[in-house]
Amino acid sequence: MSFPAPNSPLPVLPRTVAAEVRKQVSRERSGSPHSSRRSSSSVGVPLTEVMEPLDFEDVLLSWPPDAEPGPLRDLVEFPADDLELLLQPRECRTTEPGIPEDGKLDAQVRAAVEMYTEDWVIVHRRYQHLSAAYSPVTTETQRERQKGLTRQVFEQDTSGDEKSGPEDSDDSQRCSGSPDDTPRSSGASGIFDLRNLAADSLLPSLLERAAPEDVDRRNEVLRRQHRPQALLTLYPAPDEDETVERCSRPEPPREHFGQRILVKCLSLKFEIEIEPIFGILALYDMREKKKISENFYFDLNSDSMKGLLRAHGTHPAISTLARSAIFSVTYPSPDIFLVIKLEKVLQQGDISECCEPYMVMKEVDTAKNKEKLEKLRLAAEQFCTRLGRYRMPFAWTAVHLANIVSSARPLLAILERRPTWTDRRRRGPQDRASSGDDACSFSGFRPATLTVTNFFKQEAERLSDEDLFKFLADMRRPSSLLRRLRPVTAQLKIDISPAPENPHFCLSPELLHVKPYPDPRARPTKEILEFPAREVYAPHTSYRNLLYVYPHSLNFSSRQGSVRNLAVRIQYMAGEDPSQALPVIFGKSSCSEFTREAFTPVVYHNKSPEFYEEFKLRLPACVTENHHLLFTFYHVSCQPRPGTALETPVGFTWIPLLQHGRLRTGPFCLPVSVDQPPPSYSVLTPDVALPGMRWVDGHKGVFSVELTAVSSVHPQDLHLDKFFTLVHVLEEGAFPFRLKDTVLSEGTVEQELRASLASLRLASPEPLVAFSHHVLDKLVRLVVQPPIISGQIVNLGRGAFEAMAHVVSLVHRSLEIAQDARGQCLQLAAYVHYAFRLPGTEPSLPGGATPVTVQAATLARGSGRPASLYLARSKSISSSNPDLAVAPGSVDDEVSRILASKLLHEELALQWVVSSSAVREAVLQHAWFFFQLMVKSMALHLLLSQRLDTPRKLRFPGRFLDDIAALVGSVGLEVTTRVHKDMELAERLNASLAFFLSDLLSLADRGFVFSLVRAHYKQVATRLQSSPNPAALLTLRMEFTRILCSHEHYVTLNLPCCPLSPPASPSPSVSSTTSQSSTFSSQAPDPKVTSMFELSGPFRQQHFLAGLLLTELALALDPEAEGASVLHKKAISAVHSLLCSHDTDSRYTEATVKARVAELYLPLLSLARDTLPRLHDFAEGPGQRSRLASMLDSDIDGEGDFGGTINPSVAMAIAGGPLAPGSRASISQGPPTASRSGCPLSAESSRTLLVCVLWVLKNAEPALLQRWAADLALPQLGRLLDLLYLCLAAFEYKGKKAFERINSLMFKKSLDMKARLEEAILGTIGARQEMVRRSRERSPFGHQENVRWRKSVTHWRQTSDRVDKTKDEVEHEALVEGNLATEASLVVLDTLEIIVQTVMLSEARESVLGAVLKVVLYSLGSAQSALFLQHGLATQRALVSKFPELLFEEDTELCADLCLRLLRHCGSRVGTIRTHASASLYLLMRQNFEIGHNFARVKMQVTMSLSSLVGTTQNFSEEHLRRSLKTILTYAEEDVGLRDSTFAEQVQDLMFNLHMILTDTVKMKEHQEDPEMLIDLMYRIARGYQGSPDLRLTWLQNMAGKHSELGNHAEAAQCLVHAAALVAEYLALLEDRRHLPVGCVSFQNISSNVLEESAISDDILSPDEEGFCSGKHFTELGLVGLLEQAATYFTMGGLYEAVNEVYKNLIPILEAHRDYKKLAMVHGKLQEAFTKIMHQPQRMFGTYFRVGFYGTHFGDLDEQEFVYKEPSITKLAEISHRLEEFYTERFGDDVVEIIKDSNPVDKSKLDPQKAYIQITYVEPYFDTYELKDRVTYFDRNYGLRTFLFCTPFTPDGRAHGELHEQHKRKTLLSTDHAFPYIKTRIRVCHREETVLTPVEVAIEDMQKKTRELAFATEQDPPDAKMLQMVLQGSVGPTVNQGPLEVAQVFLAEIPEDPKLFRHHNKLRLCFKDFCKRCEDALRKNKALIGPDQKEYHRELERNYCRLREALQPLLTQRLPQLLAPTPASFRCLDLVPQP
Repeated sequence: MSFPAPNSPLPVLPRTVAAEVRKQVSRERSGSPHSSRRSSSSVGVPLTEVMEPLDFEDVLLSWPPDAEPGPLRDLVEFPADDLELLLQPRECRTTEPGIPEDGKLDAQVRAAVEMYTEDWVIVHRRYQHLSAAYSPVTTETQRERQKGLTRQVFEQDTSGDEKSGPEDSDDSQRCSGSPDDTPRSSGASGIFDLRNLAADSLLPSLLERAAPEDVDRRNEVLRRQHRPQALLTLYPAPDEDETVERCSRPEPPREHFGQRILVKCLSLKFEIEIEPIFGILALYDMREKKKISENFYFDLNSDSMKGLLRAHGTHPAISTLARSAIFSVTYPSPDIFLVIKLEKVLQQGDISECCEPYMVMKEVDTAKNKEKLEKLRLAAEQFCTRLGRYRMPFAWTAVHLANIVSSARPLLAILERRPTWTDRRRRGPQDRASSGDDACSFSGFRPATLTVTNFFKQEAERLSDEDLFKFLADMRRPSSLLRRLRPVTAQLKIDISPAPENPHFCLSPELLHVKPYPDPRARPTKEILEFPAREVYAPHTSYRNLLYVYPHSLNFSSRQGSVRNLAVRIQYMAGEDPSQALPVIFGKSSCSEFTREAFTPVVYHNKSPEFYEEFKLRLPACVTENHHLLFTFYHVSCQPRPGTALETPVGFTWIPLLQHGRLRTGPFCLPVSVDQPPPSYSVLTPDVALPGMRWVDGHKGVFSVELTAVSSVHPQDLHLDKFFTLVHVLEEGAFPFRLKDTVLSEGTVEQELRASLASLRLASPEPLVAFSHHVLDKLVRLVVQPPIISGQIVNLGRGAFEAMAHVVSLVHRSLEIAQDARGQCLQLAAYVHYAFRLPGTEPSLPGGATPVTVQAATLARGSGRPASLYLARSKSISSSNPDLAVAPGSVDDEVSRILASKLLHEELALQWVVSSSAVREAVLQHAWFFFQLMVKSMALHLLLSQRLDTPRKLRFPGRFLDDIAALVGSVGLEVTTRVHKDMELAERLNASLAFFLSDLLSLADRGFVFSLVRAHYKQVATRLQSSPNPAALLTLRMEFTRILCSHEHYVTLNLPCCPLSPPASPSPSVSSTTSQSSTFSSQAPDPKVTSMFELSGPFRQQHFLAGLLLTELALALDPEAEGASVLHKKAISAVHSLLCSHDTDSRYTEATVKARVAELYLPLLSLARDTLPRLHDFAEGPGQRSRLASMLDSDIDGEGDFGGTINPSVAMAIAGGPLAPGSRASISQGPPTASRSGCPLSAESSRTLLVCVLWVLKNAEPALLQRWAADLALPQLGRLLDLLYLCLAAFEYKGKKAFERINSLMFKKSLDMKARLEEAILGTIGARQEMVRRSRERSPFGHQENVRWRKSVTHWRQTSDRVDKTKDEVEHEALVEGNLATEASLVVLDTLEIIVQTVMLSEARESVLGAVLKVVLYSLGSAQSALFLQHGLATQRALVSKFPELLFEEDTELCADLCLRLLRHCGSRVGTIRTHASASLYLLMRQNFEIGHNFARVKMQVTMSLSSLVGTTQNFSEEHLRRSLKTILTYAEEDVGLRDSTFAEQVQDLMFNLHMILTDTVKMKEHQEDPEMLIDLMYRIARGYQGSPDLRLTWLQNMAGKHSELGNHAEAAQCLVHAAALVAEYLALLEDRRHLPVGCVSFQNISSNVLEESAISDDILSPDEEGFCSGKHFTELGLVGLLEQAATYFTMGGLYEAVNEVYKNLIPILEAHRDYKKLAMVHGKLQEAFTKIMHQPQRMFGTYFRVGFYGTHFGDLDEQEFVYKEPSITKLAEISHRLEEFYTERFGDDVVEIIKDSNPVDKSKLDPQKAYIQITYVEPYFDTYELKDRVTYFDRNYGLRTFLFCTPFTPDGRAHGELHEQHKRKTLLSTDHAFPYIKTRIRVCHREETVLTPVEVAIEDMQKKTRELAFATEQDPPDAKMLQMVLQGSVGPTVNQGPLEVAQVFLAEIPEDPKLFRHHNKLRLCFKDFCKRCEDALRKNKALIGPDQKEYHRELERNYCRLREALQPLLTQRLPQLLAPTPASFRCLDLVPQP
């Protein structure tokens, strides 16, 4: 069965389907071809409605048989061998089966034996293991598949490995610190260097001229080589929290074991050895007061001791020689003791007497006690000979197990593991034990060897278990009474260890050999049966039938005669004759395996002894009414007296074992008869007073005994017993039958049976679970084969169904712990999967032939199967009829049997549909069980009745399908109605329903199943409209879809090879130009292709399941969707998980097949494209590149004019208009589109969605993608390119370093906290999910943070508390990420090639190609592997050669970008990258040259790129770049085609020029740590480019970037102002526009330094020359951008006044452009700036220091002086420390010295070996006239050129002295440029010094004081405190060197030198002014003070008066005359001639 050939006409579809399809297709045609997602859905059925699916079976029937060739044929239909029946032999633990072989068994035993021996019947779906549900992709499986990946080479990972080049070691270059004045210092040597370098290898075919098609074909072949098959193997596995479809086959039912401990008894040694001693071990739980194991008997006696008993012993069976035992503990607790009891042979004397010698005699005294010992030995020998068959209690001790386990544990803390997904499934019901307060585990401890030395002697009165528990409780107390007793000293050595997994030589409790048992002669280990402390719920899986008898006590106190040493003999009697005692009592140690009788130990001289004995019996298979236990009581005479017998019988009693067909167990208190019982006693109980019998104590109960059965045959539960009995009676038809006291006839049995069914729910849980398989089997049989009573069929279907519901509920409740994540009880699941079979249809061979004994007897649909394999059947007879193989009896019987027989699945469906509400509730709770039962029944029915060859539509009758439909409808309704009441149940039901429908797809008519799915969807949709919480319902529907899609034949179910597929391209190669006819414009788009890529009607109808899944995704991604982020994640995860399973599926490995699979997901491309605005923007993260391609937002809501014309702005956008580098490119500046409004996707969801898109692009048929791309409208194509761009950004490789930083969980998960909140608020989380989620904490971190440390426990690594990953893990992660990044980029590249092929001939190709090239450029610019770059550069070369006009005619941005990327790769450390990059660069030049005979544009761009590269890249390797330059030279020399042109010459010039720049940058690299020097170098390089504006601009921007990095915002702003001035000059040359600045002059107000940019004059620059000023900045838009950026930096630096000046130049431009939005913004910013000026008058602008360098170490800096601008409030010590530290590091220790003073430096006095730095604080200096203009604080801190510092000195060399000798030197420094400038240190170009005489110093001081007073007085608001301080300092009497002293020194006498008169007079005037100011200040103070300060004020006034009086005479003297002024003693120091 297969499909039509690609180009064949559509096949005729049957009946209605064809018409439907035609209608659909015509509807599609009429619709708009380019409609987007929303509009396409309106053409057909909206996405919220489900399409009517095609009739699957009809479609398949209409298929021509040979349509699909080869591997595609398997996609058409399910494989023929899809279903098979396996008979798996039940695993038997023992080598013998251990089931009874006696001939006649009663019905119950027969049923049990059958059940425990029959094979498992498994319906096997052969391909199910391939589905996502059964072989999920997990982190572990991913890791497995990732083995063998090749390591990708990445630039950033190699960086640390190699030295960056030989320059590092060249010391001569290091020391020179200053820039030369020209950037071209080392020309000649540079050329020489370049000539001598070795080139990289050349690309062989680069210079050949080949046809573009051939080049493309060759590139494609190379690209397709060595690609990983499965893309998703490289991506983290799907999130395990979402895997609702996950299933695992249940484990087969196995026998239950707890934690197993192996106890080995090594030796037992007493102080004296005189007689044999026997040991008994058992476990006791003190808290539960229960014995929790049977006894283990051991014998460690020496051969000589054993020899004493020779007279009594038979040859011991090997099973009784065991010395080691395995105990099982289901409920470990700290209260468990291992109790060891010792017994010895009975002897005369009570226990104390017998213990005495052991307590008194010591081994060391053996010689001393020789005689005593000899005596004791003799006595012992006699007792052994005579009384050897009797024992007596001797001693006991106990070992507290918890101590052993915990002390033997390596860590005291028990590390509790979180259960993993599979652990949760495997846990037994017993795990409750290990939770809670008594957490205690007996597994995994270190083995311990114990020596027990102290035993306590047994006390005759205290032998019972009650006493033992008291002793044990006492033992745990610190002051134990037992410790005070004298012990019996002995040494018992035992080993305790955890039992191994499969121990050898092990015997089961029935003494069967447990596999492996290599040698039957070896000493065995016994498995000891456990009596669990609490209930254990586990079904029986093997035959076990044991009886334990515990005699407790006997009271013969009233019995006359000699009855003292009492022994009880027990026998199992099959009749009353003594010979009928059966050998079923297990032997103890060193005896025969089974015995016919056994005795209790004897307590000496005790008439009412207590016993601790345990007898273990093997119950016969068939227990009858006559079977009974006979107890005979003996008096044993210990002393041999003549005439007295050894034993005298003194009483008898018995217990009949069956009563009303039930086994009798429990405690009994029996009367004892003195006489032998009479005949036929065994059918009565001893309680019946038989005539003529004498009883002890008047027929009272004197013997207390307990019977316990451990049986998988006898349920020991009233209700179960009755039910089984009735069923067996019916089967046997043995009427009348006695049940208890009633006799059942055929008339009453039905009523009893119904009552019994109803009372099953009252059965106690433990036996019910244990016999659950039996019960369910019987109930199924009652449903399927109703009993025939008196010839009438009794229909018990309803009762049996109800009983089944209750049984299932009870089992579930009991096993609540052992459930999987979906709440399924694992035991019941195992029952359905393994044990359930259709009654009567034995899946074995009829006619008595034995089945082939293979591991799995397969009954599959094979060709050569014998006809006899299946049961014979006739059409009218139901296949599940039990007795067809039997020869029919009478016709009536036959007829009635046939009528009675039913099919289970039909009956179940019917009963479920018609069930009453109570039963329905119970069924709903566990619907999964009934669904699975139905499915298995259906499958068995098909397999056994050979219906698999029947067409699916005929497999099941219509009424059954109607029932199924009704059932699915009602369960679906329950899901939707309960979602708000009981979310957990709704979740369970939803999953069960989905799995049921999924299973039906393998069995029934698939079209029918699809119709059920559709009906369910409709139900949900109806409910959604009224639902208060739609997100919860949507989540359920999503899970439902996900489960359906996890079907193993999901692909086939979607009809992948459909007739709706378009014909394939005639040529498979993408590059085939034949299929180019359909271009953008020439031809109408193909609606068939369009409908394949949209969620169109035909798509959803035909690919039904894929349509559902993608529709869910589309609805979740819809911006209006509710609960979006939760649903995003779920929907995307569902698709991702499916794609992963396709990738790992062996059926889809071939490319053609995978392409068909990919067709099911094509709409994903459109979906992702439409969701683009809401995806996480990976390209915009912090520090990431900004987006290059434009967001095409013009088609708001998908309603643009798609038809004919293309919106020009859109076309422009695609081509990528000029955009500023910092802005995110968005062309349409309008409001954001509507699609933005939805909830954005988290980074994790976005990344997963993108990887799914890449999967589709990788695997889809290229020709198909090409045709689709051809049909896309321009905006959609633009979006597609944006999507590719985003893919590149999302999967960019982060580098190995990043992996070391990020914790291991980082990429695995990033939890969207918002989603979690939303879930909680909307209530979408069910309790189960919440539980599952809590059990797996998830990382609450997004995907970008670098998390330092996080404690979290995940489900895939137990110990993920480990923070540091191992080196291997980091390596592996980097390896996988690297491969993912490479593959993702290559898929993008493939797709770009397809798009290029598509648009080659279209009209709009320029715009599209521009966008394509941008994506290519982005890919080349991001971190890529060498492998990708090889192909990426090949594609780039092909693009450039095919469309050179893209780079050389249009906008220059692309060329600039390309040059930058290529140059960066030319400097790569990886050889292959360099090879390809230099090849690309060379071809680019050649291409440019061939177009216009020079390659000015490329030349220009390369030079600029190199400059910006060098300026910004840290780890740039110039050595490698030089090699690439050499390689390019080599190409030029070898290029034969251009030999005759100037090309080679021009290349050479360019290469040398680049080499120069490189050499300069080496220096820059050296000064990387010295910011000033680095900026100086950059400044110098920029100056060198004065004649080439583009480059100067580049370097100015580099400098701005560097300044901004260093936090120098003012300087960064200046760089941009200079850049703007440069652009303005150029624009002014170009044309005179009123609104533009007139060149630099316009910017003078911002900075006087700007005028240096006017160097660009006409003679240097002709603006129209090719390649000049072609950058994006040399436009009005560029100018605006630069000015805006400058304003931003000024604002950051707090220079708000400058912001205003910048905007003055900007506003006219914006006004001319009528850009009111920007104007509004600008004025807003201005308002902010002015407000800040008002509110922050005092701002911090900078601190200035003069720095002088002295010493040859500094090279060119020697004797140079600079003014440094440092951040505000920098202390002198800080800059001093910084420079000292920096230069010390550079020159070494002890070389650098800081000169501490500011005096002139005398070079001759300095040490030539040292480097000296002199640092002085300087202040800006302004002339008086200048201060008039510099009014504000800003004015006085901006545009500074002159600085002042003062140095005090005295003639004798000291700095400070007396007033009359204190001189001062004032130094004025002028700098080359005004601060702030484009650098932070400026050279001092002029210096002048003034020396002030003492009197001038005094004048300055007084003027300063006066100014202070004036300021304090006029301050507004006034500050009293400050005023008083200044006053105190001025008029205070104690002021040292105060005003008075100054006056007395300088004004006391008139100077002799007339030259000084002028100063004298000036000082006098100063004092007068000073006095006046003091008076004003006092007046002001008086007004300010309060009454409390009046006294203080008076004091001030008094002081002032005194001062004025003292000054009066000095101030009134008259000078003889005032001389004409003479010039002051200035000497001008012009240090540096001004340039």
